[in-house]
Amino acid sequence: MQSVTTAVILAAGLGTRMLPATKSVPKEMLPIVDRPLVQYCVEEAIEAGITRIVFVIAKGKEAIQEHFQAGARVELALRETGNVQMAEDLARIGAAASFEYVHQEKQLGIAHAVNCARAQLEGAPFALMFPDDLLLGGVSCVAELTEAYRQTGGSVIAVEHVADADVPQYGIVDPENEANPARLRRVVEKPKLEDAPSRLGIVGRYILSETIFQHIDRIPTGANGELQITDALASQIAAGENVSCFRFSGRRFDTGRPLGYLTASVAAAMERPGLSNALRDRLVPLLAEG
Repeated sequence: MQSVTTAVILAAGLGTRMLPATKSVPKEMLPIVDRPLVQYCVEEAIEAGITRIVFVIAKGKEAIQEHFQAGARVELALRETGNVQMAEDLARIGAAASFEYVHQEKQLGIAHAVNCARAQLEGAPFALMFPDDLLLGGVSCVAELTEAYRQTGGSVIAVEHVADADVPQYGIVDPENEANPARLRRVVEKPKLEDAPSRLGIVGRYILSETIFQHIDRIPTGANGELQITDALASQIAAGENVSCFRFSGRRFDTGRPLGYLTASVAAAMERPGLSNALRDRLVPLLAEG
């Protein structure tokens, strides 16, 4: 079984749910406390042993590339003013892995975005990550998925229990049993509540096996000409390949919406020893006023 050493991070979306903040700033560069959202994603991947990261970006996302580029303007300025330690801290961000960038000219679904990086990914399993989903906790979700992949082989999908009202917004999985990981009978994209096979919704972390591109080639385009990764996973299941779900241990925040973004910022700050007590002292009276 091949090791998972590459992650693809999808960062080509417009971020329309966070306008006007994302009109000129990539949504992936919005700060959570003092670091951009995409950096949390990269650090999670590196903690899992990922050494190569492929970004799928679009026009206007150049700030992501600059952030992980060694010798950026701010880093050089810090060295010139004698702040070597801070410069070294910034340089360390981009030194822990290699970074590659491919462009998705038009947003035509998740499977289409993955297919844009086919030349960089084909022939080996890889992690698929969505920066919108911020996962906080003691263990990297990608590390947990990688371990699950070593147990099961095939593709592995991160899932969490979702409320009934939210079921139609998610891909929902149908596991064979209550094991963790558990092999899947099927995946259903955004079902009605009464048609949902479970309450386990797909979260933006996957390990995709090396056959995934064969199945992307087989699936039909959906609405607006989009190719969906859930269809490719369903094709793997239909072919008798092992596709499993895994209930990860961390907490997930949907930062693609204002409320989720604000909640994630508070949660991340509360994990910082130097901030948590002071933040609590300021939040308590604000909440009391509300």
